[in-house]
Amino acid sequence: MHHVAIMEDSYQHTKYHKQTKNQWARDDPAFIVILILFLVFATSAYCAAFGESAPHAALTIISVVFVHFLFAGLVLATLCWFLTNSYLREEPNSHVVEQRVEWLYAFDVHCNSFFPAFVILYVLQYFLSPLLIAHGFLPALLSNLLFMVAISYYHYLNFLGYDVLPFLDRTTFFLYPIGLVIILSPLMILIGFNPTRYFLSLYFR
Repeated sequence: MHHVAIMEDSYQHTKYHKQTKNQWARDDPAFIVILILFLVFATSAYCAAFGESAPHAALTIISVVFVHFLFAGLVLATLCWFLTNSYLREEPNSHVVEQRVEWLYAFDVHCNSFFPAFVILYVLQYFLSPLLIAHGFLPALLSNLLFMVAISYYHYLNFLGYDVLPFLDRTTFFLYPIGLVIILSPLMILIGFNPTRYFLSLYFR
């Protein structure tokens, strides 16, 4: 909840940023660089723990940074940017300057939303992995709960990022994926699907 309060304060600050610099997006790429460094360190820890060779570790790090974070971020930010500008903007009256969501702001929102998911699915999962990769109902239950919280947290912060923009309407649309996750998670638990085992098996033998 503390992180949510920080994000709410951060998004409220974007209004001041708009007034002073006439853009919603931050103009400092430092946070993105920090996130990439965190991903490199975390992925390196996984590679060391699972005894991967240096070439395989390098490929894994590149995949995580460029696919999990940057490529997925580009796709999600572009999708949200398109949806907000095409369907969620309020009809401007003739006396108000038309405003649009900047693509860079959409990517900022993704980065802010990604950070708690990173903490849960890269850091916390790392320390819990001896338990989570085991066979059985309990590891599958805990793994699904971990992913459910991380994905829901991501979409809630994504919602906050767009809800703060005064020219957008019906931003609760961005909360809908949380409902889908809550519905699917019990089904995944019932069939014994363990997302931790599945995703780690994609990278580590």
